[in-house]
Amino acid sequence: MVLELRGITKRFPGVLANDDVSLSVELGEILALLGENGAGKTTLMNILYGLYTPDAGEVLVDGQHLQLSSPSDSIAAGIGMVHQHFMLVPVFTVTENVILGMEPTIAGGFLDMKAGSKMVKDISESYKLEVDPDALIENLPVGIQQRVEIIKVLSREARYLVFDEPTAVLTPQEVEEFFQIVRGLQEAGKGIIFISHKLKEVLEIADRIVIMRDGKSVADVDPEKITEEEIAELMVGRPVELVVRKKQAEPGEPVLVINDLIALDDRDHTAVDGVSFEVCSGEIVGIAGVQGNGQTELIEVITGIRLSLAGTMSIHGQDITGASPRNIHGMNVAHVPENRQESGLIIDFTVTENMVLNSYYTQPYSRGIQMDWDIASQAATRLVKEYDVRTPSVDTQVSSLSGGNQQKVIVAREFDRDVGLVIAAQPTRGIDVGSIEYIHARIVEQRDKGAAVLIVSSELDEVMALSDRILVMYRGKIVGEFDPKKDSTTKIGLAMLGGTK
Repeated sequence: MVLELRGITKRFPGVLANDDVSLSVELGEILALLGENGAGKTTLMNILYGLYTPDAGEVLVDGQHLQLSSPSDSIAAGIGMVHQHFMLVPVFTVTENVILGMEPTIAGGFLDMKAGSKMVKDISESYKLEVDPDALIENLPVGIQQRVEIIKVLSREARYLVFDEPTAVLTPQEVEEFFQIVRGLQEAGKGIIFISHKLKEVLEIADRIVIMRDGKSVADVDPEKITEEEIAELMVGRPVELVVRKKQAEPGEPVLVINDLIALDDRDHTAVDGVSFEVCSGEIVGIAGVQGNGQTELIEVITGIRLSLAGTMSIHGQDITGASPRNIHGMNVAHVPENRQESGLIIDFTVTENMVLNSYYTQPYSRGIQMDWDIASQAATRLVKEYDVRTPSVDTQVSSLSGGNQQKVIVAREFDRDVGLVIAAQPTRGIDVGSIEYIHARIVEQRDKGAAVLIVSSELDEVMALSDRILVMYRGKIVGEFDPKKDSTTKIGLAMLGGTK
């Protein structure tokens, strides 16, 4: 059987998201779908999953037209999607999450949890997923939560599975386990569409690769006959440097010093547990770890967004413990937050307005209680050019830009001054290879100018490529320090899992 998207065209106001796109995937085949942010991948998959209706074209299974007007239509047609951000209820058990919306009942209309648990157990055993039906989601590591999402899809008898950035938050060990699961699904006759920015993984897992650019399908290639560099060039439309080029670090004096830091998360649980480290001028220190091990809270404390419970922090020898975000920013600290839309931008504001979010109250933009918007617009125009932000105008709303260009707006705003300390959390999350190349180069440039750089990323490859030293964070503690030139990803990945196999 073959799933086809044939001649798909989808327009939004001012945007041609999909332009006569066709692709197909057979049962037992793994198809990788690649492209920059804004290339049209997400729109195409939303059409496949019944979230959008195409302006032209059709979806077919074995030549039969499908009418997909909602996700329930797609599910009924045997199409399932495992989203990048899991759709799970943390306080529910595995079984409760899987049966949600299709609850089995016994006489009298009572919930049949025994039948639900058996279904989860049977699917788990059939596909070697090894998931406990009675475990609470909030107690499960990310890799196991992903398996629960797969069980949810399989419980609805999906024949075709779409995986959206499935390895984005996994350790190297978890990625290998995930690939074993995907291959098991393939052997069981499932058709798989695999969306990812990780070219090395795509070459390892895919049977065929379709590449999109500017809303069109520009290539359908055999992974055994193409390189990462060639894929990147097809995605971006120009040669892309995939290796981070940087000279040997020359660390100077300590800039950021953290001592015995303790902080709570939003549920009043200890998230940062006695953390101590320092970052010197002229070096990049990377913090690796599976998302949810205290990295978010650590960065929030350092940048003044969250108060610490104990411990001290200093920048250039000046105590900043308990200081406000504005005061910390005033010490020449650049902050690239992990969630650009929630913490880095006001998406309904224009490019110009976002470019001065951290400085609108200072000269030359502020004249008493009035803003000089002409000067702000001139500065934004200069930064758009210097940082290669692709936007029709500085008066365009940031919400209309791609993820990569939104991230460039933040980087431009934060780096356009004399920076002594850079704090970058998930600096390239969810952006394309061209934007990743650019932002990596800008971070290294800040280091070479003498700034101290602290990066936090759940992408171990990114941490390895950028860092001069690597700290691993697990359950709120720093559990090891590593040299990216000497220590393997396997060794560091093991530390990210707490040192257990």
